[in-house]
Amino acid sequence: MSLALTRTDALLRGTGPFAADAEPRCPLWWAPVMILCFAPIYGAMMGSYHFDSPDRLWQVLYSGIKVPLLLWATGLVCLPGFFILNTVLGLRDDFGQSLQAILAGQAGLSVALASLAPLTRLWYFSTTSYRGALLFNAGLFAAATLAGHIIMLRYYRPLIHRRTCHRIALYVWLALYAFVGIQMGWMLRPFVGSPNMPVSFVRDEPFSNAYVVVARLIWS
Repeated sequence: MSLALTRTDALLRGTGPFAADAEPRCPLWWAPVMILCFAPIYGAMMGSYHFDSPDRLWQVLYSGIKVPLLLWATGLVCLPGFFILNTVLGLRDDFGQSLQAILAGQAGLSVALASLAPLTRLWYFSTTSYRGALLFNAGLFAAATLAGHIIMLRYYRPLIHRRTCHRIALYVWLALYAFVGIQMGWMLRPFVGSPNMPVSFVRDEPFSNAYVVVARLIWS
């Protein structure tokens, strides 16, 4: 446990084996482990909305599973296209370092989400609005994603300094990850869980477009 917390602190600070210029660098498997450890904390807190019956325990469990699943699935969907882009731009030799930057960003996002979990519980205590709960969680996800991007950029700076084409690859990754992540999150819903619907791992209804639904939610 002490080693895990020390490594997590080093990731956030960008020091030790997680420094951008560290030799040797921290093994790639540390990032997936951090995602698995920290992302379920926030997921479980998301699922604790309207916790008024034993059935809602299943929503806590489902959401705890689905948040790391969301991060992994989004990354895996985006990775093939990102690999081809790096190849086209002549950056394939640096792909290992690019992948490390991406994984470090996702790990940082997971840690940031876990740190924000108490705010979610406080919000649930303060309101009974399901729509407000959805928007609040979306806002915290956006804040945690920003933290993850800052960590990823820390790793990308040496790459961009070496070859400016890495800046293009980074921008494309950010846009692709956001686009896929929003739709993937919509497909894996519910994360909060409506109190007026039975608890389920995914919604038993046809898939729809997340961007249209979110626009309507904000407008209303």
